[in-house]
Amino acid sequence: MPSEFDPALPSIRQVQTLIKQVNRVELKLVTGDLVIGKISWQDQNCLCIIDVNNQTIIVWRHAIAYLKPIN
Repeated sequence: MPSEFDPALPSIRQVQTLIKQVNRVELKLVTGDLVIGKISWQDQNCLCIIDVNNQTIIVWRHAIAYLKPIN
């Protein structure tokens, strides 16, 4: 795990773009669970997703299999 947040990394910039555009995303976890919602914030360890029920879900980055925007 990186010890500090590096906004120069392409993955960090892409997530920031999704946050700014308020796009919904599909987040597949390594457990097979699927989370759909909007990314509220990110830090070096986690993403915060607001789901369709307006619930806050904190997801550890190492638990993510993939993340893709939903159009």
